[in-house]
Parts: sequence; C-alpha cells; structure tokens
Amino acid sequence: MLNAGSASSAAAQARAALTGAVASAAGAPVEFATITLHRAADSTVVKTEFSDGQGRFQVEAPSGDSYRVSAAQVGFERYWSAPFELPAAGMALPAILLRASAATALKEVTVTARKPLFERQADRTIVNVEDSPLSAGSTTLDILARAPGVSVGSGDALSLKGRPGVMVLIDGKRVAMSGTELSDFLRNLPAEQLKNIELITNPPAKYDAQGGAGIIAINLKKDQRQGTNGNLSASLGRGRYNKLSTNLSLNNRHGKTNVFGNYGYADRENFNALTFHRDFYSGSTLLGHSDQENYIKARQLVHTWKAGVDYSLSPRTTVGLAMNGQAATSPQDGTNAASLSDATDRITGQYRATNLRTVRSPNAAANLNFKHTFVDSLGLREVSLDADYAQFRNTRLQTLATSYDLPVLAPTTLNGDQRGTVVIESFKADYTHPLSKKAKLETGFKTSRVSSDNDVLFTLTEKDQTTVDRNQSNHFLYDENVNAGYFTLTHTTPKTTLTAGLRAEQTNTSGHQEVGNQGFERHYFQLFPSAAFRRVLSKQHEVALSLSRRIDRPTYGDLNPFRIYVDATTYSTGNPGLRPQTSYNLELSHTFKQKFSTELAWSATSLPIVGSVQPVAGSNYVVVQNINLDRLDTYSFTLSAPVEPFKWWSSNNNLVGYYARYIGRLNGTDLNKGRPTLNLTTNNSFTLGHGWGADLTGTYQSRQQQAFFDIRARGQLVAGVSKSLWEKKGSLKLNVADIFYTQKTRATSSYNNYQERLYQRFDTRVVTLAFTYRFGNQKVAPTRRRTTGAEDEKRRAG
Repeated sequence: MLNAGSASSAAAQARAALTGAVASAAGAPVEFATITLHRAADSTVVKTEFSDGQGRFQVEAPSGDSYRVSAAQVGFERYWSAPFELPAAGMALPAILLRASAATALKEVTVTARKPLFERQADRTIVNVEDSPLSAGSTTLDILARAPGVSVGSGDALSLKGRPGVMVLIDGKRVAMSGTELSDFLRNLPAEQLKNIELITNPPAKYDAQGGAGIIAINLKKDQRQGTNGNLSASLGRGRYNKLSTNLSLNNRHGKTNVFGNYGYADRENFNALTFHRDFYSGSTLLGHSDQENYIKARQLVHTWKAGVDYSLSPRTTVGLAMNGQAATSPQDGTNAASLSDATDRITGQYRATNLRTVRSPNAAANLNFKHTFVDSLGLREVSLDADYAQFRNTRLQTLATSYDLPVLAPTTLNGDQRGTVVIESFKADYTHPLSKKAKLETGFKTSRVSSDNDVLFTLTEKDQTTVDRNQSNHFLYDENVNAGYFTLTHTTPKTTLTAGLRAEQTNTSGHQEVGNQGFERHYFQLFPSAAFRRVLSKQHEVALSLSRRIDRPTYGDLNPFRIYVDATTYSTGNPGLRPQTSYNLELSHTFKQKFSTELAWSATSLPIVGSVQPVAGSNYVVVQNINLDRLDTYSFTLSAPVEPFKWWSSNNNLVGYYARYIGRLNGTDLNKGRPTLNLTTNNSFTLGHGWGADLTGTYQSRQQQAFFDIRARGQLVAGVSKSLWEKKGSLKLNVADIFYTQKTRATSSYNNYQERLYQRFDTRVVTLAFTYRFGNQKVAPTRRRTTGAEDEKRRAG
C-alpha cells in the first residue's frame, strides 16, 4: 500500500531534435564520442547519446528549454558549448572540434558521479534503478514500493497518489496482468534488469486512454556497445527464506545490424502470513465472529528471456523484430486454522485446512516495428509502425483439504483445475509533421483485438465420493476490439508551449458463461481530450497546467467469474458486471531553479473500480472482489526537493499529500468517506571515494482510506553499499531491505452487517549480496528507442 506521484507537463509533448557532428582539430570524424545534453541553469544531465562512425549525432529533448552540450572522448579534452535555447523545429549545432589532451591520451576519464535514485523532471518522476545499491537482489515491485506516491493496495492493486487505475508498460508494452497476477509478475522481475521507472500522471493523447491515474513505464537495460559484449549478474538474498536471481545479457552490434538477447532465472521463496478477525452483525446486534490464521509458503521459479534484431536500411530508416517471454511456476503450500464463536465468545466451530496450489503462467510476445524520418525545411517528419502479437497462458491447480474438529464432520477435499489463454493482436501507426517553425502535428491510429478463453473444473470429495461441483465449474469466453485515432497540436515559442489533443476510442466487448448461458455485450464510443500549457516566467520560475480525460476498462481477470480459494471460507473472484471507470484530471505545477517543484492536482472519477471484502448472503463464505462505486474525488499536493548538503552527499526528497473521498453503496452500506494521507520518500546517495558508494532510502505512508478499507500507517528503511571492481567492469553490492520490519499491512473493512480486521506480513526484511560483471567491448554506439503497439491490452489480460 505504497503510494507514488509524479507530475506531467507539456514539455514531454514538444520534443525537438538537436543534431551536430564531432571532429578532431585536424578535421577527422570522432566516432563514439559521448554527447551529453545539460540544462543550462544547473548543468543537470538531460540526455546522453553517442556519435556514429562519421562523428554525427542526434539528441531529442523538450523544446523551449535552455541547454548546454558537452562532448568527450578518450584522448581529447572535454568540450562545452555556450548556452542555447532549443526551438520546436529543432536545430543543428556548429561543428564540434575536440582538442587532443595529453592528460587523457593513455587512459579513460573516470566518472564518479551517479544519478540520484529519484529524479524529478518537468513532466514526470524518474526512478533511476541502474547501478543503485538498492537494486541488488530486489524485485521490480520492491522498487515501486519505495517510489514517491506509488501505492500497493488491497488485492495488490497499484495506484498513483491515491488514485486507482494505473497503466503499466515494460519497454513500451503493456503488461498482460493486473492485481495479484501483475504484482506476482513484478515480484518475478529482478531489479537488476531495470534501467529506470517513469511515473507519468497526465499523459498526452498519443498514449492509450487506458489508465486513469497515469502511467508507470518500466524501462529495461539496453546494451548499446559496439562489437560483442555482455553483462552477467547474480544475487543471493536471505530473509526467512532464500532468494536467488541470475541474469545474462549478450549484444552484438556491427555496422547496420544489432542483435541482442537476454536470459534470466530466479528461484525465490517467500511467505504470506494472514491473520483475520471477522465480526458478523444483524443490524446493530453481534451474531458472532471468526478468527483465522493463514500461512502460505510459495516458491517462484521464473525464466525470463528476450531476443531481437534491429537493422538500419538507411541512416533514416530502421526495422526491428523483438520477442520476449516469461515462464513462471509457483508451487504454494498453505495452512489455515479457524475458529467460530457466538456473541458470547463461546466456540461453536473449529476447522483446519491445507491449501496446495501450483500456478504455471508462460507467456510470449513478438513485435515488428518500422521507423522512417524525413527532413525538410520545417524540421523532422517521422512515421512509425508497430505490429504486435502476444499470448498469455495460465494454469492453476488447487487442492483444498478441510478437516472439521467442532462439530466433528467428515473431511472434504475440493480440487480445482483452471486453465486460461489470452491472445492479443494489435497494429498502430504514428506520424509527426511540422506545420511551421513553431508548430507541429502528431497523429495516428490503432486497432487491437483480444480473445480470452477460460475453463475451470471443480470436483468435491466427501465420504470417499467424488462429484463434479457444477455450481463452480464453468467456461468463460471474452472478446474485445478497440479502434482508436488521435491528433495532437503543439505550438512552441521560446518561453511558452501550448498543446491540445483529442483521442477517440470505439470499444466492442462481449462475454459469455457457458454454464447458465449468461453473457453480456457492450458497444461504446468515447472522446478523450487533453490540453497542456507551459510557461517559463524567468530563469528561476516555470509553471505548467494540464488537463485530460482518461478511462480504465476492467481487466480480463476482473471480469472472469472463476473462484480462487484462500481458505475454506475465503475466495476471490471476478465480476462480469464491472463497468469502465472514467476520470477528469487537472494538474498545476511550479518549478523553481529547474530543481524544486510543487504541484496541485484534482481528479474526479465516475464508477471507480475498487477492491472489496464482503460476506456472501446465505453462506459462511467471504468473497474478495472488485466492484464499482459511484464516485471518487482526489485532491493532492506534491513537493519535490533535491538537495546536496555536501559534494559527496545528495538527497532527493518527495512529499505527496492527498485526500481521496469515496462515494457509493455496497452490501447495504452507504459510503461517503475520505481521509488526508501523507506519503514521504527520501533517498540519500553517498559517494565515498575509491569506488565505494552507499544509499539510504526511507518511506512513510500515513493512515489512508481506500474505499471500504481503513489502512494503518506503515513504512520501511532500506540501506545499501556498493564497490566497483576491475576498472568498473565489475561491481559488488550489499543491501538490507525493510531493516526494522515495518512493511506490514493492518487494515479494517467495515459494513453495516460485517467487519473484518486484517494483518498481513511478507518476507520483506532481506539481506542481499549481488555481483555484476560487464565483458566485451566497452565503446557505446547510439540506438533508437524501441516502442510497440500492444500497450493498452496487455495489463488487462489474465
């Protein structure tokens, strides 16, 4: 239940190209020179690229800002340009001449600075994971849990600044899961594979309208070095159980061709300890209560892989093919002890249960992409095409064996066999066209199709008799087609950027349960406007205002009515009656000295999708399920303050305060409630010299209200230390996560006829030792960013 926030502005929507060439004093091209774009005000690094074999380079950055460029290469003195302002149409720099340097002719320049873990930009917050000691042995979900404003709530649902509905991308592709399955996927993705994570709360029309709270974009490491090279890493952690993670990446870049591959294996053991206390009422009269202790030990065996090739047909045309996949197997062994009491605390029932479950979730995806750039008198025109195909399979075998001690009854065994397949196909095209030196048009379209087939068979064994449980066995089919088009107009002057966009999406969905012959069919067309304004008031002050409308369609798993049992009286299930939620989002931000930023935001969400825990009428079951409320209003305040007390100590501090009010009705209970909540994140990085570095990160989440859940405060402290080896080819990292074991969940869910108190613990206090070694050619060449088209569908599969 951690929380994160970030701001978005028009700057991300108005990017321009800066081109140039690097040569020696004698006029010979300097290949693979490091070209760094800095903000003119404080020399903060904005972007780094590399010159090609002819010494040419191109850097893309938000237009309208003031920058400086530095150029460096072994054997030459570093070059610094004069400050300049980047226009919307882009610009070409005069030739950069590097002078030979005797001081650096025989050895490379040693760079000792490290990016801060949390970096605030005009339009987003970036979590720089690469090379941080805190990434050692951690998972992607661990890193997100420490990010400013990110919250992992009930049912493992991610939210930003208290708002549900987050779009998760990995290298531009939507993750094909949600809720618990998404969290498990992120737990299976080692942080050592990450470059950074971007938190964007108000994306422009180019992005899918899916994701009312914004986007969490996870970017994996990409090797850009010439020749054949690679990276090998391994980590071993110990909490209550062991956690092993290994990763090998290989890359070959020669001429016009780049071939890359990655393989990772993880073997992680965890536990999930759940304590429930439930009170049942009739009106204001207590009928009785139950107490349960659940302990689930899970082992996650995960293979991840990625392979692909990029080929440059010409200096301005590139095609690429990328494939990736994950095969995860998770055997789980759970135990449950429960007792039932009446209103006088007299024990009326006791039972014990074992819950054996094996989940296999192999998935694979392929992307074919094309990009071509035109150059004319007005600037760069660009067209890009993406075709995607992905398949996600899930097999869940479960055996729930229950013994009844009071009253003494015959034991029962419930066996479940659930199998599901989701197929995603999509195609998209994007085009950028400059209209003048100050204006440009971005437009494109996308079509996608999703097919989900889920089958489940339950059998019940009682008194040596096995029968098919037809009340729970079913076959659920779901199909979805979304067709979308968009345009964005951007007008930029030296101090002002104005952007307006509109996205139109037409959605067709149908679902059908074979048992009972129940189904639904929905067709709707919606418009999603967006607008942003950014103004540089002076060298020290900048303001931005943005507005957008967004949507969150139910995930495919959320619509699936099949049951997953936690214990003999608790199960989770989908809800075929879920409707999409839509939201209007408004943000106003101010930046001081391009470092300190404040933001005020407001969001109004209709039919918010939230998690719930409620009793099933006429039974002793409790169901965990997502439902629609009527409305959610969220008000937030964000403050980001990076400081550097000393040259060897940098501190990045983020404060997110928000108030979320939920309005709706469920289980005979009216809800109109909110609570002020504070999320504080501080990261401190220390450069200790001689290759040593350290990090110390603290997070605090105050008490918060999430629909019917009242969640108590929690936080954690994480510390790490690192040492570079063998001229930075190797590194050794040691970290300790959740040092004081405070990352526990205590929550209460209350209705007129029911109240539940929950206490949940995971294996979060972990000591990890990690080793990384880079081998092969260390020279780096530029590459283009690879994006894909199946971004809207993949989070919702599963």
